[in-house]
Amino acid sequence: MTYRPLLNDLVDMAAGRAPVDLVVRNARIVDVFSQRIVEAPLAIGGGRFLGFFEAEAHATLDAEGRYLLPGLIDGHVHIESSLVSPAQFARLVLARGTTAVIADPHEIANVCGLAGLRYMLDATRDLPLDVRLALPSCVPATPFENAGAVLDAAALATLMDDPRVAGLGEMMNFPGVLAGDADVLDKIALALDRGKTVDGHSPGLAGRDLATYAAARIATDHECTTVEEMHERIALGMYVLLREGSAARDMARLAPGITPGNARRCVFCTDDRQPADILRDGHIDNHLRIAVSHGVDPVTAVTIATLNAAECFGLRDRGAVAPGRVADFVLVDDLTGFAVRKVYAAGRLVARDGAVVVDLPDHADPAVRDTVNIRPLDDTAFRLPLPTGLARVIGLQPHSLLTDALERDVPRDASGCFTPGDGLVKLAVVERHKATGNVGVGIIEGYGLRGGAVATTVAHDSHNIVVAGDNDADMLVAVRELERTGGGITLCAGGRVLASLPLPVAGLMSDRPATEVSATFAQMLSIAHETLHISRDIEPFMTLSFLTLPVIPALKLTDRGLFDVRTFSFTTVGV
Repeated sequence: MTYRPLLNDLVDMAAGRAPVDLVVRNARIVDVFSQRIVEAPLAIGGGRFLGFFEAEAHATLDAEGRYLLPGLIDGHVHIESSLVSPAQFARLVLARGTTAVIADPHEIANVCGLAGLRYMLDATRDLPLDVRLALPSCVPATPFENAGAVLDAAALATLMDDPRVAGLGEMMNFPGVLAGDADVLDKIALALDRGKTVDGHSPGLAGRDLATYAAARIATDHECTTVEEMHERIALGMYVLLREGSAARDMARLAPGITPGNARRCVFCTDDRQPADILRDGHIDNHLRIAVSHGVDPVTAVTIATLNAAECFGLRDRGAVAPGRVADFVLVDDLTGFAVRKVYAAGRLVARDGAVVVDLPDHADPAVRDTVNIRPLDDTAFRLPLPTGLARVIGLQPHSLLTDALERDVPRDASGCFTPGDGLVKLAVVERHKATGNVGVGIIEGYGLRGGAVATTVAHDSHNIVVAGDNDADMLVAVRELERTGGGITLCAGGRVLASLPLPVAGLMSDRPATEVSATFAQMLSIAHETLHISRDIEPFMTLSFLTLPVIPALKLTDRGLFDVRTFSFTTVGV
């Protein structure tokens, strides 16, 4: 933006030569700079905070003794994982006090490439939610799967100078960083040369490997699952993004690791959070509740949710209630429950008591539709012949993205093919971008599915079709249903479709209201648990979505076969 015209108005209002737009009275203002509560009138004008003083004003707001926080910031989120369009996502999170997010659109980029990134920029441009993009660093996530696009440094350079681009998205290819891979380092240098942040993703790295990763100027990591991992990264100068998503819930484990000495290197993030969870539990306001319930000082928690994120990602005019900064703020009842009463973005009321009160423009783009393109499958597509009855099995962990590498004696039919049973379920990944005909088949334990199949086009990060089932016929019905709907999530049993959630935007997002999507999703969750018997310790759809991500240990499945993340190489299902 051009600041010169705005500066005239701000200075005149602050100096008393012109009325301010709004004065907030009777608020307990959380000062994240001095770590205190300030009780003073707050003047706002031109969408900015002006200072703590009374003034002639066009409007006033009585906060009635509530606490006034800076607008909350999500340090790392994939909007696509909310299953709704950017406008509908904004409607969800604004109502919970989030006024800015750092969004990594590598989901849609893996499907639609640069067209997907331009869609995300266009679809968020006129929203009261400040959306900054971290350009995806790994499209595809690895060379071991087939995605819908390939984005190198030259492609990313076409968008890196956009002022709404915060930097480079999570660098999941940590082996490439450690090996000094030229393409990987070119992308990191692209962001650093422009003074922008490089986001990280380094599960399990420690010691010299982690130091090497940090030496590449990768600033953050959201994959910590233990306090020890958290403290090691902070000691190396990294920010740790404490995640509470739908599948990965790390806050309760990590919050006790927050200390007065390291709190300024902590940021909150959701990563992947589904609409039902946001509607029920909240967004970054939920992180605040969890942190405080685990002993974190409330003002410290607010600082983590605001100023820390702003400083980490270069949002220099956000993150605090201070003169000249954008007037994003939230009124909450107290600093324990953090019940959000009113939300202001740039000095304008945008949400009240859980409901957005302004229009949010939606954006349609044909370039991100009709993205399911598969080769016709027959009833042999999911056969899994094994040389013996011993097989490598992907073991699921409750509420985690990590999997175990197991070896199990498995049942086989007369032709030597795996037959689901004894708690073991068949998993398949079908390439859906270029109709290559690739189908990877494996085995999972701990999912609990019986009597049908579940399939989705939300399959991180290449977003091919992933389907789990205890019989091939229902798996085939499920895949064909996703082809019919243009992508989404479906449940099948007995040769018929039980329920479907169409996601026509890149096979990732719905164009329907979030409340409608959430209601359908809730119904499908019930069917998944009650009719298909999927374990209640497992989030059925998001867990399935991450079984195709070959950068999180230990075993994963891509359209090219079973992948061992520990060795970064393919392996066989049969032992």
